[in-house]
Amino acid sequence: MLKLSGEALMGNQDFGIDLNTINSITDQIIYVFNKGIKVSIVVGGGNIFRGISASSKGMDRSSADYTGMMATVINSLILQNSIEQKGIDTRVQSALKIDNVCESYIRRKAIRHIEKNRIVIFAAGTGNPYFTTDTAAALRASEMKCDVLFKATKVDGIYDSDPKKNKKAKKLYDLSYDYVINNDLKVMDTASISLAKENRIPVLVFSILENDSLKYIVDGGGNFTLIKG
Repeated sequence: MLKLSGEALMGNQDFGIDLNTINSITDQIIYVFNKGIKVSIVVGGGNIFRGISASSKGMDRSSADYTGMMATVINSLILQNSIEQKGIDTRVQSALKIDNVCESYIRRKAIRHIEKNRIVIFAAGTGNPYFTTDTAAALRASEMKCDVLFKATKVDGIYDSDPKKNKKAKKLYDLSYDYVINNDLKVMDTASISLAKENRIPVLVFSILENDSLKYIVDGGGNFTLIKG
């Protein structure tokens, strides 16, 4: 399972979608897929709309979160188009019913797509407000019985403080689920880490913006932080 943050799709922009960045990301996804690895994806929507941010400014939280879910659908369709232009069958399944543009999420159908060697992109989070797309990624990874959850961000792992604010921040390489939860590390929310722990799914945190970072990791190298039991 690959969890892409919406912010990762911005590239170096402050907002929106950078098609060159998306092209680079999908090249890497296809590289992994062509190695015979089954791939599914959950994508965020923070490059377009962040429900929590809107809620903090007075918008009703449920309405804000549903709007954010719609942003993830936009990102999913763009990713699907990029992947399919490169010759790989892809399906978008949404936790919200939007039959005119994508399938509704049905677990058994998603598994069947994966068995037929298709990439499945899960959109609209869990379909419920108050749950993040990180939680959706851990949930879908559990349902699809994934071996690992790759958390793609703009930072090459987890640090003991914000490396953008503290040049002396120390990178942490191997962490337990409990350490992440007990120290309230913000790389993913507690619900997602708890789900990964319960289903024994390792979480690998890396920067998707580093050149060919996903390729290097799959080939046994790269920069990342691993969260496991």
